[in-house]
Amino acid sequence: MINLLVTGSKGQLGSKIKDLERNYPRYNFFFTDSKSLNITDHLKVNEFIINNKIDVIINCAAFTDVDKAERKFDLANKVNNIAVSNLAQISKDNNIKLIHISTDYVFDGLKGKPYNEMDTPNPKTIYGKTKLNGELEMQQISPKNSIILRTSWLYSNAENNFPHKILKQANYKSKIDVVNDQIGSPTNASDLANTILKILPKINSENVELYHFSNDGSCSRLDFAKEILRLKGLKIVLNSVASHSYYKSNKRPLFTVLDSSAIKNKFKLSIPYWKKSLDCLLMNSYE
Repeated sequence: MINLLVTGSKGQLGSKIKDLERNYPRYNFFFTDSKSLNITDHLKVNEFIINNKIDVIINCAAFTDVDKAERKFDLANKVNNIAVSNLAQISKDNNIKLIHISTDYVFDGLKGKPYNEMDTPNPKTIYGKTKLNGELEMQQISPKNSIILRTSWLYSNAENNFPHKILKQANYKSKIDVVNDQIGSPTNASDLANTILKILPKINSENVELYHFSNDGSCSRLDFAKEILRLKGLKIVLNSVASHSYYKSNKRPLFTVLDSSAIKNKFKLSIPYWKKSLDCLLMNSYE
């Protein structure tokens, strides 16, 4: 039996991994959140890992509120950077496999074509900067058999994601403002969760490896919203607006499409097109 710790287990990705628990009987899962395990506290994390003989860590924990991070750097830095350093060092010291989830926001969005793992990060937000610093800490500490997975525009049937916000507004608005100049790759959290558990036994490397994962294809936030409403049969007017007039912070990268070729080739994966995955989710959610 392999003991597997999932941090941030009440978030979108952690919840989806929990849904898959019964499909992986070889793993003994430990699901934690910030209340049950403070991953910014090195001593407490080390104690938990030693006491439970953890073999694998999937770090889904993150401070993801982009606007709030601009005001609360210390908190964002603790979760997105210091905690990652803790997990990486403990993983190295105890020969633990670490899978850490990062973000497309490590890029500035100026490239104009899909970002691959060789592109140089240049984050414009505190959120992106703290996530990048976490990546760099993990790479410097370099626990064996460990990877960083960057993903983008993650959504699920939970609250506080783009489809949920659009459908919630559709219940009481006849017109919804949606940005038209932010381009990315929507990613179904179920697809990412399945991929992580599928590739887990195949991760074998001396140094930390970096991969991108998102659903195939790309779209604007506006086109994403149109597809959500179309699939639910809702006739709501979408008002196309520019990012600078919509967000509290104007620093969001405008183009962060990820190239997932490397992870596809390495692990022989087939990744669904974003519209297909969105359809699968909406058929069974948000009734």
